[in-house]
Amino acid sequence: MADAPISVQKSEEEWRAILSPEQFRILRQKGTEMRGTGEYDKFYEEGIYNCAGCGTPLYKSTTKFSSGCGWPAFFEGLPGAITRTVSSIFFLFVIHNVRYLVSSFTTKTLDEYATFQPDPDGRRTEITCTACGGHLGHVFKGEGFKTPTDERHCVNSVSIKFNPAGSSAASNSQL
Repeated sequence: MADAPISVQKSEEEWRAILSPEQFRILRQKGTEMRGTGEYDKFYEEGIYNCAGCGTPLYKSTTKFSSGCGWPAFFEGLPGAITRTVSSIFFLFVIHNVRYLVSSFTTKTLDEYATFQPDPDGRRTEITCTACGGHLGHVFKGEGFKTPTDERHCVNSVSIKFNPAGSSAASNSQL
């Protein structure tokens, strides 16, 4: 994928019409699916993962690895397909062994959370589809995984759609 993705602009109503409620919550409202529940967490077939919102190719299956985090993990995206945004206003909370990303502007109080755990560096790096701005997940660096980039793109399964090798969508993505 040498060319930059084509920008996809839709209104909130248009996104709601084409996405499932769960896809809308995650892709458009920056939600997170429950750990270990996504269909691609332990899925390892050859092909391309596209954005579930706009269809832009994002990841080759050869960059997917088992991280044990409970979400699909990739060590790099296709060139120009993924945008990174660093934020320092988010905190990670653990409620009954389930992690939630909560904005510091939340209306909930700390008393509602069992344990408070800030990110090690106090910041989060969000990853989104460059073409449509759909929320994919977060990227973490320096965790010690034996990958070429020492990065882990922690991606919501609901944010991506797999196209097997040999399909027209995968072939067009230069697998």
